[in-house]
Amino acid sequence: MGTRSDTPSRAGELLRGAAAGAAGAAALNLVTYLDMATRGRPASRTPEETVERLSSVTHVPVPGEGATRSNRVSALGALTGLMVGVGVGAALGAVRTGPVRTGLAAGLGAMAGSNGPMAALGVTDPRAWSREDWLSDAVPHAAYGAVTAGVLHGLRRGQSA
Repeated sequence: MGTRSDTPSRAGELLRGAAAGAAGAAALNLVTYLDMATRGRPASRTPEETVERLSSVTHVPVPGEGATRSNRVSALGALTGLMVGVGVGAALGAVRTGPVRTGLAAGLGAMAGSNGPMAALGVTDPRAWSREDWLSDAVPHAAYGAVTAGVLHGLRRGQSA
């Protein structure tokens, strides 16, 4: 039976996980933008395409017209990625595993959390991705996993000190 003192501890683990996931999302963005700058490649349009497809499927329009609507779609696409990152981190905050398993779970969870909906909505098909496409996706997610695990385990060590 749980006690009242269990609740702050569980909430604290979720918050530590969410903070770790936010740090991981920053690392993912850093690696992605470094790749874009190094190779001169454009940003992916799949987050925006996913927002558009989701809007169409749910019959919930994105408000506005022209540039205003386009800017909202772009922002919603970026926000979905951040929500996945923070959400995966929060979920991992509730689980006690070693840093390597946490890092693998974080990276794979974030990859599934972002690519799964895109594939389900028909925005992309990972089965058709090239080796370069996979690397462009896997490397930033690996950075997300490593940073999320490192921060989460560091926060836990700081808590017990």
